[in-house]
Amino acid sequence: MKNILLIGGSYGIGLAIAKELQYENKVFVASRTNENIVDMHVTHIPFDATTETLDTSLLPEVIDGLVYCPGSINLRPFKGLKPESFESDLQINFISLVKVIQSVLPNLVASEQSSIVVFSSVAASMGMPFHTSVAAAKGAIEGFAKALAAEYTPKIRVNVIAPSLTDTPLADKFLNNETKQEKSADRHPLKRFGKPEDCANMASFLLSNKSSWITGQIFHVDGGMSTLLVNQ
Repeated sequence: MKNILLIGGSYGIGLAIAKELQYENKVFVASRTNENIVDMHVTHIPFDATTETLDTSLLPEVIDGLVYCPGSINLRPFKGLKPESFESDLQINFISLVKVIQSVLPNLVASEQSSIVVFSSVAASMGMPFHTSVAAAKGAIEGFAKALAAEYTPKIRVNVIAPSLTDTPLADKFLNNETKQEKSADRHPLKRFGKPEDCANMASFLLSNKSSWITGQIFHVDGGMSTLLVNQ
């Protein structure tokens, strides 16, 4: 049984991952709230990734898997963005991620081979209007993950999941009526937007021994958007 730490696991993709992993692993969910996980087979640790330092004394000495889920979807025209907006997106997506990994690095190294899974976005590889701030933050994650994977191989595997728009509370304003849902689905070659379970299935695979020969990769769980150009 593996010890898996989820940073942010009460909502959206993080919650889907917790549900996927809870019975075959010992799952620790570090998040601001335990809403939606009170009846699950997980251990909750109160933690705000943007303002607090993770209390590692509440964790096991060995961590076999780490998933960092907090993120942002800040879509605005570049001319209306202040530098503070870029700083805010970098903070929640990237800087807080770095702090978490540094705090639990001894626990990860103590594993026979641990796995880190982080989240980017389709916007990091595609030029998409109104995405300058979030694309910059997610691009930082992708470069960081590859460098970290190179530095800590073979002890720690590091991989990235880069989704397109996924039906989570964070994306609610983009999917909160049928018209928006239909337009979003039509933008994807597979003709639907993402479900949390799509990313959870990939994360579960990357945390498992089935992916033990995979590191430093970016997996586009995006309905084909980043690679396929089809008639709509």
